[in-house]
Amino acid sequence: MNASSKPRLERIEPGFGSSFSYRTHDKKNVGSKQTFWHYHPEIELVYVNGGCGKRQIGSHISYYRNGDLLLIGSLLPHCAFTDGLTNHNCETVIQFKDDFLGQEFLKTPEMGRIQNLLERAKKGIVFHGDSKRSIGADVESLQGLDPFQKLLGLLQVLNALENTKDYTILNAEGFLLETNLQDNDRLNTIFNYVKVHFQRPISLEEISNMVSMTNPAFCRYFKRITGKTFTQFVNEYRLAHAAKLLHERQMSITDVCFESGFNNFSHFNKQFKSFTGRSPSLYRRELKFSIT
Repeated sequence: MNASSKPRLERIEPGFGSSFSYRTHDKKNVGSKQTFWHYHPEIELVYVNGGCGKRQIGSHISYYRNGDLLLIGSLLPHCAFTDGLTNHNCETVIQFKDDFLGQEFLKTPEMGRIQNLLERAKKGIVFHGDSKRSIGADVESLQGLDPFQKLLGLLQVLNALENTKDYTILNAEGFLLETNLQDNDRLNTIFNYVKVHFQRPISLEEISNMVSMTNPAFCRYFKRITGKTFTQFVNEYRLAHAAKLLHERQMSITDVCFESGFNNFSHFNKQFKSFTGRSPSLYRRELKFSIT
């Protein structure tokens, strides 16, 4: 798929005898995943066991370490979380529609808290600490169970996610959730283009032409949908890539700066500290200390 092709709505089919999809990806089959920005009506629960990488959900972009546990709402655009360099043990993905047990099921009193969880997931949720590890292990333990036991296990996992306080809403500062399919196609075109071309300057005229809009109309549209300016979004993508390089590659910080799409080292240092709370050199030292 090239950056200018129209993003496709991902079609997800549950396995035989099941009302939801449960899949695992390891280093051997990670190449079969959808690696560009995409969306689907299913809610998605992702557990990355170990490793490091970029999380890209809606207009939120950041770098994770020591695995990841995410809950992503329906039609919220996102990108794959692992690749050949992630160094993870396994990625488990569960996908289900909000009415996969019937339209009335979530309306029962017993499911009220889980319904609240799925409502929050529309902005994307990342889970931390002990909750990430313990609930992630529960997600992995569903593999190999018969469909009925797997369904009960999924409900228990969702209940555990609702009960924990150890989480962060990823798009809390603004992401227009009531986007239609045309908006999602347009956003995915923009996001995929940035993913391919972030290492060079991307002008407003260039990206506006990609989606057949004038510059002012594009700026208003992008800020209304994402809560960010296009420049801010591109810089955050570059900064998450810089964090990835600082962790995974033995290269100078100056080279990281230019490899990530910045052309001014002083500006890069200032932006990186604002993004992570640390200078690039301190960020790398803390990484080495934690690994040691």
